[in-house]
Amino acid sequence: MGKPKSPRSLADNEAKAVNRMLRVSPQKLNLVASMIRGKKVDAALADLTFSRKRIANDVRKTLESAIANAENNHQLDVDSLVVAEAFVGKALVMKRWKPRARGRVGRIQKPFSNLTIVVREVEETA
Repeated sequence: MGKPKSPRSLADNEAKAVNRMLRVSPQKLNLVASMIRGKKVDAALADLTFSRKRIANDVRKTLESAIANAENNHQLDVDSLVVAEAFVGKALVMKRWKPRARGRVGRIQKPFSNLTIVVREVEETA
């Protein structure tokens, strides 16, 4: 009796993975996400594996999850996947305070981010 099933928000040749509450600012995470946009997944994984950014490991795990979703849930070919979208959103910001001179206070902001990666299967053009 419940609600009807909601339609799928992605196309039939797409799969996505979302990683929420990453402890990095959205600006820094977007630098890594822009590094993989539009690339084939094997090239993107290689770039993330050898990146010197701290958050690149979490982005790699999210990309691997999107690849696994494409393979297992939607029966897409892993060898023909490209990173169609990789976008970053803001999550909460923890506020902390540090005592400063003359009774003042210094505000410390610890931002969190959300990461969404969409992979798409493309047919090879020979």
